[in-house]
Formats: sequence, structure tokens, C-alpha cells
Amino acid sequence: MKKLSILAVAVALSAPFAAAAESKNKKKSEAAKTPAAAPAPKKETKTMPPFPENATEKAPDAFKAKFTTTKGDFTIEVTRAWAPLGADRFYNLVKLGYFNDIAFFRAIDGFMVQFGISGDPALSAKWRSAAIKDDPAAGHTNARGAVTFAMAGPDTRTVQMFINFGNNGQLDSMGFPPFGKVVSGMEVVDSLYKGYGEGAPRGMGPDQGRIQMEGNAYLKKDFPKLDYIKSAVLVK
Repeated sequence: MKKLSILAVAVALSAPFAAAAESKNKKKSEAAKTPAAAPAPKKETKTMPPFPENATEKAPDAFKAKFTTTKGDFTIEVTRAWAPLGADRFYNLVKLGYFNDIAFFRAIDGFMVQFGISGDPALSAKWRSAAIKDDPAAGHTNARGAVTFAMAGPDTRTVQMFINFGNNGQLDSMGFPPFGKVVSGMEVVDSLYKGYGEGAPRGMGPDQGRIQMEGNAYLKKDFPKLDYIKSAVLVK
């Protein structure tokens, strides 16, 4: 009886430890069956389309944009104080990716090369009425390498711009204030195809109205030698 009592006490004492061990093993078993939690998904940065309603940011006081073209790369440095509204428009166009696959459609030797009409007629339609106000002349001239918005009269600047091949100071008093200049790769700009010359109706080059309506389909069919912007990005 004494031995039995001692055995009973030993069993009684060991029971809680056995139960605890069993519970622990059960939890491990359940944990092993439970699938690991999936990692939290990374937040995707949504790219806004290059529409006028998204072009609302104020540009930094100074910034650079690198253009990759069919002839190589060049970099434009912008000084906002030269033409604040023009600088803001250019900054937003680059940031939104507007310049992808856009032609240098008017290149006149010794004068300038013009670009900015989208190769997508639907996108061109959105920008045609998105004009910005004129910037007052700030004393910076249309020298070689200066980058300036094109216009058809007061307060008509939208997306077209040009790079000066030569010194075109005569434009300064005509409402064409530069907003930046080419700081590297001017030899690339010089090499852009100029063989088509002035556009229709004055010359044999591309008709701007048809570019607006038909886009790159028209240019690549009728003017296959034109050079293009592949991409433009802000330089950090």
C-alpha cells in the first residue's frame, strides 16, 4: 500500500508536466500546419498619363533633363527664372514621359530644330488647347544651344519647342524667351537630320497640321529619314 501511494503521488505530480508537454507539442503541430503569412505586397507607384490635367507641378529653380535620341544623347539644363511658366511646362512634360517617340520634324540648318508634337494624334488633341501664358523677357538670348518654346501668337505656347543651331538674338524681342540650354551633346543636336528643310506650305518638309491629325504614321511613311526622341528623363 505504501508503494502504491508513492506511485500514485508520482503519477499525480507528473500529470501537469505531461499535459503541458502534450499541449506544447500540439501547438507546434498546429503551427506547422498553418501556412506562413504572405509578405505584405509592395505599394506600386502609379504613373500618371501625360495629359494636361496632370502637368501641374512647379519646377525646381534649376534642373536637368537627358534626352535619348536616334542620334545619341544630349542634356538640357533649365533655369526657371529665365521663363518660369515655360520651365514648369517643360518639367512636367519630361516627368510625365510625354516625349517618348517624338520627331524632330523641322530642322533648318543654321537656324533651329523644332520638336514637341506627339506621335499619337489622340494625345496631340488633348494638348492643342492647353496653352500657357507668355513669360516676360528676362534678358536671356536665343544663343546657340538655347531651348525655347515655339508659339503662334500671344499666350499660345503648348508643347512645341526648338533648339537654336545658331545665335538667333532677333527672336528675343518677338516673345521667345529661352527657358534653358543644351549643356552636353550639342554635337548630337547638330547631327539631327535636316534634309527636309522647312515644312509645308512654305517648303517640302512635314505639314504640322497633318502631324497633329495623323501622327508618326504620316511622318514615318512620308519622311522616313527624320530623327526621333526615344525618351527624356529628369537627371538627379
